[in-house]
Amino acid sequence: MIARRYWRTAFAPGAVVSEVARRFEVSTGLLYTWRRQALVQQAAPAFVQAKLVGSASSDAVELAMTVDFPNGVKVRIGSAAPCDLAAAIMRALK
Repeated sequence: MIARRYWRTAFAPGAVVSEVARRFEVSTGLLYTWRRQALVQQAAPAFVQAKLVGSASSDAVELAMTVDFPNGVKVRIGSAAPCDLAAAIMRALK
């Protein structure tokens, strides 16, 4: 998409937004609008794939939910955690 290329160029390290706007013949406001729209779209909630992982042993299985974030952070919430605590953790991580 052309808009994405324009705003990424404009907001790249060392770039000057007004110079990029002049080069592409668009207003600086439009570049900021495109960037804001793209960032909102990236932050929008989305469905993610859930995988069931088999256990090596069927004895004493501990149930838990693990959330893997793109930055490598993993959050594990055990089945003994109260629902309101789990919900508060997920809201805080949003």
